[in-house]
Amino acid sequence: MSRSVLKRKTGRTRSAPVLLAATAGLVVTAAPPAAASSSDVIVLPGASSVEGIATGEDDTFYAGDLFLGDIFRGDLEDRTAEPFIDAPDGRMAVGMFADLRNDLLFVAGGFTGEAYVYDLDSGATVATYQFATPPTVINDVTVTPDGAWFTDSLQAALFFVPVDRHGRPGEFRTLELHGPAADISGEFNLNGIAATADGSTLVVAHSTNGALYTVDPETGESAEIAGVSVPGVDGIVLQDRELWAVQGSSNQVAEVRLNHSLTAGSVEETITDRAFQTPSTAIRFDGRLAVVNAKFDTGVPPTADQYEVVLVDD
Repeated sequence: MSRSVLKRKTGRTRSAPVLLAATAGLVVTAAPPAAASSSDVIVLPGASSVEGIATGEDDTFYAGDLFLGDIFRGDLEDRTAEPFIDAPDGRMAVGMFADLRNDLLFVAGGFTGEAYVYDLDSGATVATYQFATPPTVINDVTVTPDGAWFTDSLQAALFFVPVDRHGRPGEFRTLELHGPAADISGEFNLNGIAATADGSTLVVAHSTNGALYTVDPETGESAEIAGVSVPGVDGIVLQDRELWAVQGSSNQVAEVRLNHSLTAGSVEETITDRAFQTPSTAIRFDGRLAVVNAKFDTGVPPTADQYEVVLVDD
């Protein structure tokens, strides 16, 4: 993996991994005309890039600087954000998920093949994992009652980090995938991941296929969720039988209604906003979506003057 030197707006210079144009599941194409904006915007001060977001306690959220690995902490109600974790050199921050029961933040490490676990109170590193060696993209993560599940966009596998009853992350294991979710014939494959409340079923997004699949976390068997087409899908949000799929190259979020068995669904609504600029993922807050503006349309690494989270009605 090659490295380039990125300079923060603070003037501090650090090395960071360079991703290909398919970074974070996004092949940038001409976006459709934007809809009228009804959004609020939360700026991430000093960010050099952004990709992931996680829900914290109450109004708190966390967002990651993709190429530097740093973590921001913000307030969705106050519309503010500030630096929280100054990550060591060489880390990345792609997808992330906060385990509020154990005060842990799980972060996918992208092309490094790594993942990181941070303490939500102090910001200290609790654990690091080397899941795989390149070619690999550890892309996104979700948390179940038993631990954290990570996707790899270049391998037909998920990685699981168990968390014991004392809140301590343990040794990871690899779950080989079978069925349609195991398709790695595309340039960029598995991306976003979510789980049912009890952790018995995982839902994964496949960027190349524009599809959603369920995965059995015990066996790795997968099945397509019929009737749902979400080209270029990146991050996903699952709440009961509602799912939101972020489609960055289309500058939109698809709202999907799933049946009870998660075997089929349909796109009920498409959410667009003038403030969207190749969004990557989202969280849900108080009947709204907080959507990350990755801005990969400016280049990879992106070259925008600022990076932000956009709040829109879901």
